[in-house]
Amino acid sequence: MLHDDRNYYLVVHPLDDRPEEKIDTSALGRMPVTWAVKLSLLSLRAYLLLMLALVTFHIRQLAGGPH
Repeated sequence: MLHDDRNYYLVVHPLDDRPEEKIDTSALGRMPVTWAVKLSLLSLRAYLLLMLALVTFHIRQLAGGPH
């Protein structure tokens, strides 16, 4: 048997592959967002600001600054 009849897959590393054509995002416009998504993003923003404030407070506390 000269030819192997089993299925095989050719694996190409992304750096060795041809670059793909990119989509023009300037013509897409704004993405519709529901009120639940807006609330989730607002909650995430508030959480991140709170965590940033806590880290800043802790660093100032370790540095001996005002509490």
